[in-house]
Amino acid sequence: MRRRRISSAANRSIAFAIAALCVVVVAVPAAQPGPDTTPGRNFAASQATRPSLHWSSTSGAPMGVEVRGLSGRISDELARRGDGGWMEWAKTLSVRLVSSNGGTNDWLPMAGSYRAIPGGLRFDARFGLSPGLTYEAVFHPSRLPEARGDEPPLVSRHTPLIRRASSTTRLTQVYPTAAVLPENLLKFYLQFSAPMSRGRIYQHIHLRRANGGEVELPFLEINEELWDPSMTRLTLFIDPGRIKRGVRPLEEIGPALEEGKIYTLTIDSQWRDANDAPLESAFRKRFRVGPPDRDTPDMSLWRVDAPRAGTRGKLKVSFNDPLDHALAQRMIFVRDREGARLEGAIELSDHERRWTFIPRKPWRAGEHTLVAATTIEDLAGNNIDKPFDVDVFDSVQRRIGANEATRRFEVR
Repeated sequence: MRRRRISSAANRSIAFAIAALCVVVVAVPAAQPGPDTTPGRNFAASQATRPSLHWSSTSGAPMGVEVRGLSGRISDELARRGDGGWMEWAKTLSVRLVSSNGGTNDWLPMAGSYRAIPGGLRFDARFGLSPGLTYEAVFHPSRLPEARGDEPPLVSRHTPLIRRASSTTRLTQVYPTAAVLPENLLKFYLQFSAPMSRGRIYQHIHLRRANGGEVELPFLEINEELWDPSMTRLTLFIDPGRIKRGVRPLEEIGPALEEGKIYTLTIDSQWRDANDAPLESAFRKRFRVGPPDRDTPDMSLWRVDAPRAGTRGKLKVSFNDPLDHALAQRMIFVRDREGARLEGAIELSDHERRWTFIPRKPWRAGEHTLVAATTIEDLAGNNIDKPFDVDVFDSVQRRIGANEATRRFEVR
């Protein structure tokens, strides 16, 4: 992320420099004693000390560079110079972007405005200086009015600091929320309060045993990273090879989770959000591992509490086992007696064991249908059609069902 921003800022600064063929000059008379009128003294000779370069920002303006330590007589002359044109001012003071190899762009200085200040000269970049990039200012004392030609130039480089955004993004929840999870748990969901950044996510996620030791390679590390469109929810799979029976990783390395043991899923606070700010704090989810779950979800075992007709009361559905948090919100819905899908709000509670539906319009009396896609999963990845372990090589006969499972209920 940072590399892209720096590259973009560099291109922008160069483009602005190319496009700018003129500068704005504001003459500010120097608040110094009157000019030295001693016969025979030139401006350079009136300098008591050598000038210096300083990077500074003025109130309400971006950072610029100042030449300080000029005599009042020279300052007055610069103020009277007026708009001498872009290249005329740049002969005395110029600012250029330093390239990645340490050199400067010699064909055009940065665009901006020049103005005489008390005891010096100031340059302000037209579009400000980009954080993280390096700029070089060059001042030529030998090009001051009536100066001697042997004065060496002054050179100063400056890199504006990248200001980190404040840490406000939090990991708000990890799903499943239960304190006891099956040994063959398939995945976690990490829910954040604001969009996160892509890249190197697995270095911030750790699964630790009760003794503090880290489980080796427990997750399926996918380069594409399974973010939702808002970049606020990450799907984190346990490596299926360490869940599914008869697969080499499970036989050689063993399961990522073992029944009866305590684990902690730890999320580092150094994980950065979309604004390149770290998380507000680290997050830890401690849980105990229960026996593996190899049974398919059974809709006939769900308890359905129907609301009353004429109200917007909640339809409450209690599962016999917790279901996948994201899929339960997307793959379960209600149809009315005409078969139309009802619009409304869905809530999951009781550690993903209870599904609640609040219709947008009051319930009408009559038969309704609760519908679930047969691909909906429990915490172990078992769906209504088949257990997670079953595949074409198993001797278990696969149940080929419809795309939907249904359960009727009456609204009175």
